[in-house]
Amino acid sequence: MSILYVSPHPDAFPSLRALIAARYGEAGEGPGWGGAPPRICLQPPPTSRTPFPPPRLPALEQGPGGLWVWGATAVAQLLWPAGLGGPGGSRAAVLVQQWVSYADTELIPAACGATLPALGLRSSAQDPQAALGALGRALSPLEEWLRLHTYLAGEAPTLADLAAVTALLLPFRYVLEPSARRVWGNVTRWFITCVQQPEFRAVLGEVVLHSGARPLSQQPGPEVPEPPKTATQLKKEAKKREKLEKFQQKQKTQQQQPPPAEKKPKPEKRGKRDPGVITYDLPTPAGEKKDVSGTMPDSYSPQYVEAAWYPWWEQQGFFKPEYGRSSVSAPNPRGIFMMCIPPPNVTGSLHLGHALTNAIQDSLTRWHRMRGETTLWNPGCDHAGIATQVVVEKKLWREQGLSRHQLGREAFLQEVWKWKEEKGDRIYHQLKKLGSSLDWNRACFTMDPKLSAAVTEAFVRLHEEGVIYRSTRLVNWSCSLNSAISDIEVDKKELTGRTLLSVPGYKEKVEFGVLVSFAYKVQGSDSDEEVVVATTRIETMLGDVAVAVHPKDPRYQHLKGKSVIHPFLSQSLPIVFDDFVDMEFGTGAVKITPAHDQNDYEVGQRHGLEAISIMDSRGALINVPPPFLGLPRFEARKAVLEALKERGLFRGVEDNPMVVPLCNRSKDVVEPLLRPQWYVRCGEMAQAASAAVTRGDLRILPEAHQRTWHAWMDNIRDWCISRQLWWGHRIPAYFVTVSDPAVPPGQDPDGRYWVSGRSEAEAREKAAKEFGVSPDKISLQQDEDVLDTWFSSGLFPFSIFGWPSQSEDLSVFYPGTLLETGHDILFFWVARMVMLGLKLTGKLPFREVYLHAIVRDAHGRKMSKSLGNVIDPLDVIHGVSLQGLHDQLLSSNLDPSEVEKAKEGQKADFPAGIPECGTDALRFGLCAYTSQGRDINLDVNRILGYRHFCNKLWNATKFALRGLGKGFVPSPTSEPGGHESLVDRWIRSRLTEAVRLSNQGFQAYDFPAVTTAQYSFWLYELCDVYLECLKPVLNGVDQVVAECARQTLYTCLDVGLRLLSPFMPFVTEELFQRLPRRTLQAPPSLCVTPYPEPSECSWKDPEAEAAMDLALSITRAVRSLRADYNLTRIRPDCFLEVADEATGAVGSAVSGYVQALAGAGVVAVLALGAPVPQGCAVALASDRCSVHLQLQGLVDPARELGKLQAKRSEAQRQAQRLRERRAAAGYPSKVPLDVQEADRAKLQQTEAELRKVDEAIALFQKML
Repeated sequence: MSILYVSPHPDAFPSLRALIAARYGEAGEGPGWGGAPPRICLQPPPTSRTPFPPPRLPALEQGPGGLWVWGATAVAQLLWPAGLGGPGGSRAAVLVQQWVSYADTELIPAACGATLPALGLRSSAQDPQAALGALGRALSPLEEWLRLHTYLAGEAPTLADLAAVTALLLPFRYVLEPSARRVWGNVTRWFITCVQQPEFRAVLGEVVLHSGARPLSQQPGPEVPEPPKTATQLKKEAKKREKLEKFQQKQKTQQQQPPPAEKKPKPEKRGKRDPGVITYDLPTPAGEKKDVSGTMPDSYSPQYVEAAWYPWWEQQGFFKPEYGRSSVSAPNPRGIFMMCIPPPNVTGSLHLGHALTNAIQDSLTRWHRMRGETTLWNPGCDHAGIATQVVVEKKLWREQGLSRHQLGREAFLQEVWKWKEEKGDRIYHQLKKLGSSLDWNRACFTMDPKLSAAVTEAFVRLHEEGVIYRSTRLVNWSCSLNSAISDIEVDKKELTGRTLLSVPGYKEKVEFGVLVSFAYKVQGSDSDEEVVVATTRIETMLGDVAVAVHPKDPRYQHLKGKSVIHPFLSQSLPIVFDDFVDMEFGTGAVKITPAHDQNDYEVGQRHGLEAISIMDSRGALINVPPPFLGLPRFEARKAVLEALKERGLFRGVEDNPMVVPLCNRSKDVVEPLLRPQWYVRCGEMAQAASAAVTRGDLRILPEAHQRTWHAWMDNIRDWCISRQLWWGHRIPAYFVTVSDPAVPPGQDPDGRYWVSGRSEAEAREKAAKEFGVSPDKISLQQDEDVLDTWFSSGLFPFSIFGWPSQSEDLSVFYPGTLLETGHDILFFWVARMVMLGLKLTGKLPFREVYLHAIVRDAHGRKMSKSLGNVIDPLDVIHGVSLQGLHDQLLSSNLDPSEVEKAKEGQKADFPAGIPECGTDALRFGLCAYTSQGRDINLDVNRILGYRHFCNKLWNATKFALRGLGKGFVPSPTSEPGGHESLVDRWIRSRLTEAVRLSNQGFQAYDFPAVTTAQYSFWLYELCDVYLECLKPVLNGVDQVVAECARQTLYTCLDVGLRLLSPFMPFVTEELFQRLPRRTLQAPPSLCVTPYPEPSECSWKDPEAEAAMDLALSITRAVRSLRADYNLTRIRPDCFLEVADEATGAVGSAVSGYVQALAGAGVVAVLALGAPVPQGCAVALASDRCSVHLQLQGLVDPARELGKLQAKRSEAQRQAQRLRERRAAAGYPSKVPLDVQEADRAKLQQTEAELRKVDEAIALFQKML
């Protein structure tokens, strides 16, 4: 047994780090040594057990006499190896290790320096404000990184987050007041997100943040004697006392003087206008092109940028596949791209799932369109049978006090159509707000005549072939809706035990989550023998027809051929033997109710048992004796229980974890009921759909979903398509009554007495032919039910083009190219489209299926109104206050108690509301999140980071347009002119790589790869490097070089905006329209301008990239040294010490760029072997180049020596610990190879750091 020794102190953050790592290891793949989790010991290890002086806590002993590991970093990594984020050496693992190192070397010293003195646990010679300033400097890299990331590495917590969070526990608990936490908003949001994870909460409990209610000096803590003060400290204190005395004397003098005359109050300074209020106010009729001839606003504003563009795009027909060609059927060598939208419900409004779907689909559509393909993204809307009927019924009752039955079917349907015309296009307006480039002229509604005809045709064909048939089976029944519902409309509520739930139609809550046991007496038994059974639905015992036991259960072998007596029905129930019974559960005896349970139904079928329905469509009891007859089902539950107790048959009740099925529309408890319904025979169609994927004819991406696909297809059940509604496609099937004594009357479940037809006349002719009578002897009654909404949705890819009639659109766009949707409807919609497409058209409806992840909140929780974490995308686009979010809850259908809970959730997640982010930032952020996983933990603050990115684009383009000048004329092509500078060649090479990665990512549906490539090019390469290097060039005297730079800059803007356009259509169009064109024949809009391709941008230049890599390494080294020595306002000279002449030549070539980027003075390359000037700090740029920054006269050598001595001591301790760890017995065999490699690399890094520190110490000693 391994033992983990930790400190019992609640603030011992190294031990807390180890304990949390242990929790993660238990929840995941286990600890690194592959054994059981360690035992926790809240004290140091006994000295008798350790082969050396007791290690510092936390410490881990791997079995008695085994390997010892100590220190939070090593122990945490061994307990939670999966927390590295990937195999050693991988990009993810390296990033995790870098952040762990940063936490150990930067965050912990800064956090302790700021917190421990404030708690009285350590005397401090440092000013408290200086200590907080040091903490702030340590937090700055975290704040910047977390602006665009939810966690430090990846989309879930890793060892990096664990190390950093535990390092910051003390400051967040005792130092960082609310005002400080607002300054570090991203860090605070990340910290709270992490400590709310279950593994953190299990160890830390509820982390209470510092309230700032009292000064830190008043915090309790033990007295610590101060060390004797040095002469320098005493001298400083004397100066402070002298200044204080002068100040007090001045205050006293002022008090003795007469009060001065009252001064006029200064006028308030005009505050800067919030850039969010900038709007586009020029009069532009809808559909006319936006006027961009004026001056660009000072900063990016979503309201300004997004105005007027969409109506112009739509008016110009840019979204139509006919744009730029004579007809859609005209041959196009670039190919065809067709995708239909997953039709949203006509009752629906946008949520973040819609936003994600449309961001992905529109980005793909725009990319294909810009590539020159004949492109169609077809919109549509689903009639949403149950949802729409419920909405209109509520409206009818609220406004007129009428039910649909009082109004009548035809009048009710007129009310639904009226509502649809008034409210049904709301979601279309919202889709336009998202910038969706759909061809609205082809918009379809599933109840349109064209699509309704396709539904009728499909039903009739499938019925004639015997694929659709009539049968009486168990269905999911909603008593409130009085209808069967599909599996996707059933929510499964998990209960851990006894729970009271509200059920529509019942004043009191109903008990669930209990198992009631009762006895059936064995018939003919002289010893009063009984069989005890148990059930969670005691009312269904009134429909019992048998008791089942396992054939091999020895307890019941003597009861073969016997029966039990039903206490209320005065009839015997046979005891049947069936393998489905679990002998280990309860008594091993099970009651059988075939009409109200799926398993019981199958048992009944095997044993020929009668299925007796005891509930009607409203949930009232039927076919039962008084006093139960007519009781509502849950009233009957209580009555049956009391009756069993009165007869002495009740045997007990106990808590029972269970799942309660709830109708997601009515919140009613779903009942399995026997009903005659229409079914689709799915076996053969499913085999064909499965085979299409196996052959590769249909690709499902990510491929992990293919296993789910085959599992569903291999285990498919026939599909119930009847719905007891009025709104929807009425089933074109007719019950036949024949006025001929030779033909006996039929029964509803008998399929022979049902005919289908495209019209009643056709159905009559069919019936007459079937029964051999004349048509006048046939009476028809059309089925009152409508078809499941998923039936019409399954026909959507070809019904939108007029199938079964032939049309140009059907021949060109069917089969489609791609189906993109969420993985949660892979079976309910995607599988049915494939099955029906193959069956009815002989073709797959599309060649590829891409399934995106499901959106969750920043904490990984499912979106739920009761949690207050459901976000309307329009609130992210426009922004909303916290009160505005609260107001939305009040207009929802939540219970008052749930409203308060949701308000608390909103207050925690959005204390200041949601800031205005704009459409482009939302789209880009959602696509950046879309890794090919199952869930997306969406953090709205990260979306805000992409709004800042939009502002960066805006400012960069504004600067570039100034640099180009008003008279700038771009060259006819983007090819280089031949006089490009090194940095021109470099930025073209980086642009080439961005183009390659973007096209490659779109082809692979790897959206994060595309967004990362484009973000990195614009922010880190174009803005941070190229534009800075360009400033002296554009202001220089060499006009040839300046003109080459301008042409290169224009190419970067032109290609860069085209790259971004699919994700950010509004801001890129706005900026693109302000650029001059290369030719007069250029397309009018960015959305129909060719997408950059590698063949167009082939400027890869390894030599230029290698040179600029050195320049950037030197720049980073200079910036680091300037920060270390606080030389922010000084441009110190820089000397490069190189290992060879080639490196020296490159250093000389890039010296000007280093000056511009690093804020250095003179940048000079030292001759080989030449001495370094006195008084320089040193940093390593590469293994061939060292950077020496001139400090002589700029810093205090004595002060810097003190800092270096402390740094040297810590590095020596760290190196010694690593050496001892690697020398320990069993280390090579027991420690994982990736951990050994990490230790080796860290030791090398520490030893290199020691050498540099020693060199710096020698330098400053010489400067004294």
